[in-house]
Amino acid sequence: MGKVLGFLDYHRQDYQKEPVEIRLKHWDEFVERVSNDELKNQGARCMECGVPFCHWICPVNNIIPELNDLVYRGCWREAFEWLMYTNNFPEFTGRVCPALCENSCVLAVTEQAVSIKNIEFAIIEHAYKEGWMKPEHPGFRTGRKIAIVGSGPAGLTCADQLNKAGHSVTVYEKHQVAGGLLALGIPDFKLEPKYIERRLDLMRAEGVSFHTGVHVGVDISACQLQREYDALVLCGGAQQPRDLQVPGRNLRGVHFAWDYLSQQNLRNRGIPIPPEQEIWAENKRVIILGGGDTGADCVGTANRQGARSVKQFELLPQLPVSRSQDNPWPQWARIRRTSTSHEEGGIQEYSVLTTRLSGEDGRVTHLHAARLEFSSEYNEMQIISGMEFIEEVDLVLLAMGFTGHVKEGMLEELGIECDSLGKIKTDKYFMTSVPGVFVAGDMRRGQSLVAWAIHEGRMVAKGVEQYFETLEHGKN
Repeated sequence: MGKVLGFLDYHRQDYQKEPVEIRLKHWDEFVERVSNDELKNQGARCMECGVPFCHWICPVNNIIPELNDLVYRGCWREAFEWLMYTNNFPEFTGRVCPALCENSCVLAVTEQAVSIKNIEFAIIEHAYKEGWMKPEHPGFRTGRKIAIVGSGPAGLTCADQLNKAGHSVTVYEKHQVAGGLLALGIPDFKLEPKYIERRLDLMRAEGVSFHTGVHVGVDISACQLQREYDALVLCGGAQQPRDLQVPGRNLRGVHFAWDYLSQQNLRNRGIPIPPEQEIWAENKRVIILGGGDTGADCVGTANRQGARSVKQFELLPQLPVSRSQDNPWPQWARIRRTSTSHEEGGIQEYSVLTTRLSGEDGRVTHLHAARLEFSSEYNEMQIISGMEFIEEVDLVLLAMGFTGHVKEGMLEELGIECDSLGKIKTDKYFMTSVPGVFVAGDMRRGQSLVAWAIHEGRMVAKGVEQYFETLEHGKN
């Protein structure tokens, strides 16, 4: 390392953010980047650990200590090449990853972690600025054709890997825009669409084909794709939302968070929403059920739309501000985290159970709930007597996670086997029970992180390559 004791000389310097009153007036990203000179100092804070736990926990296995050192020494081009060696889309993870690496940084045992995520973000944006990110066409084409269903991070990664290997790749996306979760599930103030399109344009220039607005299993037969392509890779995500099983669920004004968030992203792209389907928070009392990242995204979106009030209810208790004894470093710290959206207004409440919804003329007007207490192991909960309450509400958003992939449609058509828990069966190469049909990403592992989806996309691409090698050996 260029500055072994740099962590003694420099303190952590995060990116600054626009003031709340300014950023609530627009839908763009609002971080203000620090200078490259300051980033060199941040890279100098890396300790050259004997065991780099940041690298150990990173889903895409970024070679983090080397990246930090290269930035410290001003070797931006080399840092860019090392970063792209492991991560297909650092411009996405550098914006939306929760930074597992920083959570397991050795310096974080006693000090603030190295700002690894900011350094990753700076490397890739520097590469775009310098013109290093440009189309790189495969040196040859193998003649193999692959269809990928779903253009989220797993599907895009798989497409990128297989295209670079010389195969012809076509991506099918059921929505009007490509990008999957990146484009429609993550608010634009966290990931602007121009950065997604920038990368999609580069992939198109490299030869990847995209067909949007094509719902496989509805608009086109999955079996037809299976016949027309040498391999079929399913990356449709975990799109089955967890529903609220209480009386009044069917009242108007109760919606899934995905529908709400995706509508706003479509509006920002100039795509109109039919009036009868529109979900809008302006001047409304909004309650969000679910305390995770999706719920926080709803908070930020509702505040930008001009909600009268915003409350976020979480079923589980509030987490502690520091690690408990049964949650030692370098495990992921189960501590309370707040989003930038929480800085912008709204109330968070924990240990709240929604018992029913009521309304007038078919529209929700009240949410009925109760306070909970949990056992020390959190495996039992009960309502606290006398702690029931009622909230006035105009819009209820369900952000309670997803239960897995959608089972109807193409999976049934292809006859793909699932296990007793409903998860798709795959072998070590990510191939399903149907030869030549693969699955990856949230569709295989369940709701997870963008970084894990990128990892899955890289792994399934290797599986497809192995499948082709097996076919070739069978011919010989």
